[in-house]
Amino acid sequence: MKELKLRYGCNPHQAPARIFSEHELPITVLNGAPGYINLCDAFNAWQLVQELRQVTGIPAAASFKHVSPAGAALGLPITDPVLAKSLFVDDMKLTPVAAAYARARGADMMSSFGDFAAVSDTLDAATALILKREVSDGVIAPDFTPEAVEILKQKKGGKYTIIKIDPEYKPPVMEQREIYGITFEQRRNDLIAGKEHLATIVTKNKTLSEAMARDILLAMITVKYTQSNSVCYAYDGQIIGVGAGQQSRIHCNRLAAAKADKWFLRQHPSVIGMQFRQGISRAERNNAIDSYLETSLSPKEEEFWRANFAVVPAMLTEAEKRTWLDAKKGVALASDAFFPFRDNIDRASRSGVSAIIQPGGSLRDEDVIAACDEYGMTMMFSKVRLFHH
Repeated sequence: MKELKLRYGCNPHQAPARIFSEHELPITVLNGAPGYINLCDAFNAWQLVQELRQVTGIPAAASFKHVSPAGAALGLPITDPVLAKSLFVDDMKLTPVAAAYARARGADMMSSFGDFAAVSDTLDAATALILKREVSDGVIAPDFTPEAVEILKQKKGGKYTIIKIDPEYKPPVMEQREIYGITFEQRRNDLIAGKEHLATIVTKNKTLSEAMARDILLAMITVKYTQSNSVCYAYDGQIIGVGAGQQSRIHCNRLAAAKADKWFLRQHPSVIGMQFRQGISRAERNNAIDSYLETSLSPKEEEFWRANFAVVPAMLTEAEKRTWLDAKKGVALASDAFFPFRDNIDRASRSGVSAIIQPGGSLRDEDVIAACDEYGMTMMFSKVRLFHH
């Protein structure tokens, strides 16, 4: 097959639409009918998880929305019961692939609502059971167990999109796209992040544990497939905050940091101990938790709360939140371009960042390095910019 007709393009009024290739398409649609944005997500997500698998040797997963990752993760065991509960998988037995997707989706559950998922390895029944009960548009993987396919075919009235991709497919070195009737051509971004990019440590603190090096590479690879400008925070083998598509670097950083803060706060005893009324959906529970972690609630939000909780917990004060977050350390940060001012370092310090990778090359590099030294951070210059559009 060299062509696949789509329902429509980015929007329903943009029809007809298709994907096509001079050669055979590397995908087989096992179920459903993917749309234009579905496939933009699928192909970007697949590249991300395939690269993570190649670099780390660990199964990987990603949760994509509108051509940026809401989350990405490695399939490390989830042994902490608090983490499992915060990810809504405390009632499940997880394989490495299932753990990777649970972590990836759990990075930002609000943004993962209606995601397109990707996994680097054969998608098994354990992973399919997570997908089955979440709101998701589709999934791409190099293979599926028969049981997993049957489970996923039960989603969305039998219309859930299941795409199998050839893991041996290699795209051409040159890539093209068209904007306003004009064809753009460039070499595809085939740079693979590796330990060589971690070699130039520019701060006084040269400490870089094996786990931190892994998380730095995870963040760097994820930022490569995030719409620019972008910043990613990683911790314990998973992305915990993504700031994508902002025009200002500090806004990327603030967005990613705020999401990382919420990820940590979701594990606060006040959140873990919440009691919900029977029949409340997983998405509604997640929305309620997100509202709870905001600074204040409007009267309407309080009304929603009382309707959705069996017990309405006392609001966390800003001081309580700060105390909880101040205890968190060991977060890795990757930026797709240099930090022009130290304000990014100051903000990162409040969200547990201990190590940073960025290209370097700013006129104020020395100011940024000095800021890292003040906080005792380790910072590397990768010397590689990773804009993605």
